[in-house]
Amino acid sequence: MKVEFTAAQIAALLGGKVEGDPEAKVWNVARIEDGAPGMLSFLSNPKYIHYLYNTESTIVLVNADFEPTEPVKTTMIRVANAYESFAQLLGIYQEYTNNKVGISDLAYISTDAEYGEGCYIGEFAYVGERVKIGNNVKIYPQCYIGDDVVIGDNTVLYSGVKLYAMTHIGKECIIHSGAVLGADGFGFVPQPDGTYKKVPQIGNVMVGDNVEIGANTTIDRSTMESTKIHNGVKLDNLIQIAHNVEVGENTAMAAQSGIAGSAHVGKNCIIAGQVGISGHLTVADRTIIGPQSGLTKGVKEPGKSIMGAPAYDYAKYMKDIVRQRNIEKLEEKIADLEKKLAEILSK
Repeated sequence: MKVEFTAAQIAALLGGKVEGDPEAKVWNVARIEDGAPGMLSFLSNPKYIHYLYNTESTIVLVNADFEPTEPVKTTMIRVANAYESFAQLLGIYQEYTNNKVGISDLAYISTDAEYGEGCYIGEFAYVGERVKIGNNVKIYPQCYIGDDVVIGDNTVLYSGVKLYAMTHIGKECIIHSGAVLGADGFGFVPQPDGTYKKVPQIGNVMVGDNVEIGANTTIDRSTMESTKIHNGVKLDNLIQIAHNVEVGENTAMAAQSGIAGSAHVGKNCIIAGQVGISGHLTVADRTIIGPQSGLTKGVKEPGKSIMGAPAYDYAKYMKDIVRQRNIEKLEEKIADLEKKLAEILSK
C-alpha cells in the first residue's frame, strides 16, 4: 500500500517550516545521496551538504540553522534536529502502516483469556489459559502465548514469538520473530553414573516497559523467582540470557552475546557483540564491554570500559595490542643483541 505525505503534513507532524512546495508529496525514504522523486531524505552531517544541491529527493529535512551556499531545487523542511526528526517520522510511518486491528478466525484464544481494545491477533496464533493482554497489543501470526502470560499495552510480538507460561511482558515492548522467552534454564545435577538429573525450573521471565528483544534471542526462566529484564533494555538478535539473570535499566547488548546463569548486569551498560559473561558475576552500572570479550570476574567500579578475554581495562588492553604487534621486531632486536654480545664475549 502506497501512503503519501505532503511537505505541509510532514512539517505539521514535526513542528517544522517548509521552504519550497508545501504540496510536494513523498511516499518513501532514501539516503540523500541516493535520492529519487517521491523520496524523503535528511541532512544532518556537514560532510553530506554537497549532496543537497543535486539530490533527486522531493523533500529533505534540514536543521533550522542550516544556510545553503548554492540554490536548492528540492523542498526543504527546517526542523530543530534533522536526524531526530527523521527518526520520529519513521516511527510515525511505522505505527501508521503496522496499525493492524482485529482477531483472526484462525487464531486460537482460550475462553478465559482476556484482551483489551484495539488488539490484533493474527492467523494461527495460540493464546493459552488465563492470559491477560492489554490494549493495542499486536500479536502476529504463529505466535505462542502460554498459560498465565501477561502482556502490557502497545506491545508488539512479531511472527513466531514464543512466550512460555507465566512470562510477564511490560508496556511498549517490541519482540522480534523467533524470540523465545521462558524456556527452561540449563540446570542439571551430575550423577555418580555420569548421567545428569534435571533441576525443575519453576520461575518465570519478567520483562519491563519499553524493552526491545531481537530475532531469535532467548531468555530462560529462572529456577525460582524471576529472570529480570528491566525497563528500557535493548537486546539485539541471537542473544542468550540464562536463568536467574538480571539486566538493569537501559542496558544495550549486541548480537551473539551471552550471559550465564545468575549474573547481574547493571544499568546503562553497553555490551558489544560476541561478549560472554560468566555466571554469578555482578557488572556495575555504565560498564562498557568491547566486542568478543569474556568476563571471568565481576566489575565493581561503575563506568569502566573493558575488553579482552579475560576482560580488563580497555586502555591497557589497547596498549598491550600494540606491544603484541611489535613482538616480531622485539625478537629481531633481541637476536641482534645476542649476536653482538656473543661476538664481544668471544674476543
